[in-house]
Amino acid sequence: MTVAVVTGATRGVGKGIALALGDAGATVYVTGRSTVDEAAGEVTARGGRGIGARVDHTRDDEVEALFERVWAESGRVDLVVANAWGGYENEGWRALSRPFWEQPLTRWSAVIDAGLRAQYTTAYFAAPRLIGQGRGLLVFTGGWDAPEHYLGDVLYDVGKTATNRLVADLGRVLAPHGVATVGVYPGFTRTEAVVDAYAAEGKEPPPETHSPEFVGRAVVHLLRDPDVSALSGTGAQAATYAERYGFTDVDGRRIERFSVT
Repeated sequence: MTVAVVTGATRGVGKGIALALGDAGATVYVTGRSTVDEAAGEVTARGGRGIGARVDHTRDDEVEALFERVWAESGRVDLVVANAWGGYENEGWRALSRPFWEQPLTRWSAVIDAGLRAQYTTAYFAAPRLIGQGRGLLVFTGGWDAPEHYLGDVLYDVGKTATNRLVADLGRVLAPHGVATVGVYPGFTRTEAVVDAYAAEGKEPPPETHSPEFVGRAVVHLLRDPDVSALSGTGAQAATYAERYGFTDVDGRRIERFSVT
């Protein structure tokens, strides 16, 4: 049985990944600051084994303790998904429509400390153990697959681009040890926050949105790919992996790659 760690998995894309891994029968350590047991229970209900792990990913000691626990209980890990990201906390997404000089400076902490740094510390504490076992897959969800396009907000763009570099650099550093590093980037996702935002205006999310599980299906297919090492150091949208591996969203729809203009 696959052993996986998915950070920030109590809602949104992280939960979608955890549920898709549950569909695949995996043991999944579901991390977050709250409701981890509820989310883990959903993973178990889907056919996997969900294990709740309460972790604040801005605290290095808690992240370190997470991986100590995983190895003590499971003896290995096949997949680590660095997904925890705080950039939308406290409705921070509403600030995206304003110039960066009119946004609160606290957004730096949300995007960089609770986002980029949380991804880095996940890799930092996972890497020695992945290297020690000589194999594994490390996935990042926070980047974007078209770095030549400006994403409409300075800090948001900086955070996404920096994640791209993490994927590229860790791909180079970890590949000789048998560890693949791949970016799996959501498109326009029907997260709880997106659904609630449209509902507040009496609307449904646009038809081009996809479910959080769609991203999870991409991760599952990468995990099963015997040639995943060939993708190490690269990242793409979940829709690109859907074309590569031939899967659809949970409702059977083919999802097109989301473009930023």
